[in-house]
Amino acid sequence: MFRKVSALMLLLISISCTQEKPERNEPIHISPEDLHNSIDKVVEIMIHDIFSPPVASRIFAYPNIAAYEIMAQVNPEYKTLTGQVNDLTPIPAMDTIQNINPELAAMIAHMNISKQLIFSEDKFNVLQDSLFNKWKTTNEIEFEASKTYGLKVADHIKKWMNKDNYSQTRTMPKFTVDTDDAARWQPTPPAYMDGIEPHWNKIRPFFLDSAAQFKPVPPPPFSMEENSAFYKELKEVYDISNKITADGDESEEVQIAKFWDCNPYVSVTRGHLMFATKKITPGAHWIGITKIACRNTEADFSKTVYAYTKTSMAIADAFISCWDEKYRSNLIRPETLINQHIDENWQPILQTPPFPEYTSGHSVVSGAASTALTDIFGDDFVFEDDTELPYGLPMRSFNSFNAAADEAAISRMYGGIHYRAAVEVGVGQGRKIGDLLNLKVQMIEDKAIALNQ
Repeated sequence: MFRKVSALMLLLISISCTQEKPERNEPIHISPEDLHNSIDKVVEIMIHDIFSPPVASRIFAYPNIAAYEIMAQVNPEYKTLTGQVNDLTPIPAMDTIQNINPELAAMIAHMNISKQLIFSEDKFNVLQDSLFNKWKTTNEIEFEASKTYGLKVADHIKKWMNKDNYSQTRTMPKFTVDTDDAARWQPTPPAYMDGIEPHWNKIRPFFLDSAAQFKPVPPPPFSMEENSAFYKELKEVYDISNKITADGDESEEVQIAKFWDCNPYVSVTRGHLMFATKKITPGAHWIGITKIACRNTEADFSKTVYAYTKTSMAIADAFISCWDEKYRSNLIRPETLINQHIDENWQPILQTPPFPEYTSGHSVVSGAASTALTDIFGDDFVFEDDTELPYGLPMRSFNSFNAAADEAAISRMYGGIHYRAAVEVGVGQGRKIGDLLNLKVQMIEDKAIALNQ
């Protein structure tokens, strides 16, 4: 009898054990696609939350730096940014015997900071929770150790981030419009919005010495005399707009203007109804190009983090530099003057964004981002840009990042929202910023060694 009971108990225990879910203890694999997907989700939420282009650039930079600093600890190919970017101190050291997966810790730090910088955290939590559940199920010990370390690094980066003057600029006064000076910027239709981020030059740059380090030459002196350089540039905007829209069909120039529009908030009026259409910012477009370059070259996780980090720092400091000049020169937009002095019914192809004209933000940002990307992936990098496909615009092909930047710059004049000087000086301003980044901030170890020899 005892033997029968014992046998029965053993059988029940055996059945019970086979029915339990086996514990998995596999290494957690993090791929570049995990980072791409996380950044894509942030971009999606940024569009929903309607962040201005300068603020959006800040949202990209800090999470990337957190991830990069973790990877630089374990990958000898990459050099820490400590001592190279303004006020950054060393992150907490990684304990290599505590089951920490560096890629996983980098992802967690990146996601944690990204979530803090957006408004709609609940939308991001959907992605984060699904990834956390997957990773924890795969290897709970590795996940918890990596999470603890990743959040520790995130806290360190956030303390540094919170000293960049962003919070202080939230309480500074709105921009005052000078209605007595005909050369000064005026709000434009249809929404007549206030000038956005007039104090952005007070944000701490990442690698620039100051917002004014690459202060551009002034725009042509304001004059409505027909023989003046300024009036000729104004008339050029009007004439080009009429020429490229003359046939009624979309010309190549109109397609270029729309492809690079990247206006995060376009006001649309239908009778008494006004609503907004939402798109990515110019910085987000170049982040999208970074993703394309990483995928096309099959970059590993470390190089993908490196590419995003370098490009996002270029974009962020480009906005600081550009906005410093915008509110210094405070130049009036073509739309205002054309309606006042040439054609009251004229409208630009693109909606004029709500801030002063000089220099062109797209031009500065594109010049800086393209210079950073060229340093990473080389010149003559042929790629198909599908960044705007989600917004109903076809792909465009480019033979290099610089060619894309030149097209982005001239697109603003085709769109009727910038004079020629703003785009030509602007793209040069951006390339100077990118050149400084390439020279001053050494992120690749062998390149730093070569420069010191």
